[in-house]
Amino acid sequence: MPSTEDSLQPCLHPIYARMLCAALQQRGFTPEQILAGTGLDWSQLHGDNRSLCFAQIQRLIRRAIQLTDCPWLGLEIGCATQVSAHGPVGYAAVACADLRGVLQVVERFSVLRMSGIRLTGQARDGRYCMTGDESFDLGDAREHILATMAGTALRLLDAVCGGLALAELEFSFPFAEPPWAARYRERLGQVTFAAPAYGVSLPLQWLDRPSLSADPLAARTALRDCEQLLQGAQRGGEWTRRVQLRLLACEGRYPTLEQLAGELNLSERTLIRRLREEGVHYQQLLDEVRQELACWLLQNTPMSVEAIAERVGYQDSSNFSRIFRRWLGVTPRAWRQGAA
Repeated sequence: MPSTEDSLQPCLHPIYARMLCAALQQRGFTPEQILAGTGLDWSQLHGDNRSLCFAQIQRLIRRAIQLTDCPWLGLEIGCATQVSAHGPVGYAAVACADLRGVLQVVERFSVLRMSGIRLTGQARDGRYCMTGDESFDLGDAREHILATMAGTALRLLDAVCGGLALAELEFSFPFAEPPWAARYRERLGQVTFAAPAYGVSLPLQWLDRPSLSADPLAARTALRDCEQLLQGAQRGGEWTRRVQLRLLACEGRYPTLEQLAGELNLSERTLIRRLREEGVHYQQLLDEVRQELACWLLQNTPMSVEAIAERVGYQDSSNFSRIFRRWLGVTPRAWRQGAA
């Protein structure tokens, strides 16, 4: 049975949104074009390390595909991303003594970068198979996210082991073979589509390959940092995350700041201060939760705009439409038509 947190929208480190934005800029798109209709703020996205929830990254992915007409963009980004971009997890991985240690780091700590996919590995028929189980339906963002993971895995293996024999690697994806499947095979070698889950498989003897960048001291330091981050995530993490989880569990009737502070056994002033220390305020978090739920309902249900307005806590649908336009630059009806 998944935990309450697992059943909610996964979080993604903002570095991946920044890499996507950078790839779009390299193709000539402006920040205004890139973020149009996503509800994201350029300066906040590039200056704040707070995780993005799935709804936010999903909107950015849709916008990227719309602008580029390149459904395999995630693969290109993953293959081009430096290992250092993955923070302590990347540093810990490349500093391990051998590939066995690298894969153990990836499997244990990858949830720090993308919380909706759990990586597990096992030996089978002379090969080591690492599988990614989705704890949340990734919907139309699945191909982009999993292709990015595959490209990232290839880049990491190459950084650790040097020249790889692509013929010895096997990647699998849980979506139907797309018309652009040749792009995957050019980059990854052996690829299987319509598989039960995402996975990467390699010869079992590769596990003993020494890492080209092994550094015992750096590995210990990075692993300590990863463990501390993981413990924080398992406890519910920062106050921002606790508030987000509480608001995500609501059904249209959201607590006031005073009520929420009482639930958390804090004074209102203390909760304000703790959120401010993390660079956010309560109304901002409430708006984000309402916005994400409203967009999901508009795209995935036939509910009327009036019913959705009530569901996200607005009794006046015209007020909801005005605020929605402030969030995303269009009316709820226009957004629904564009997302269809």
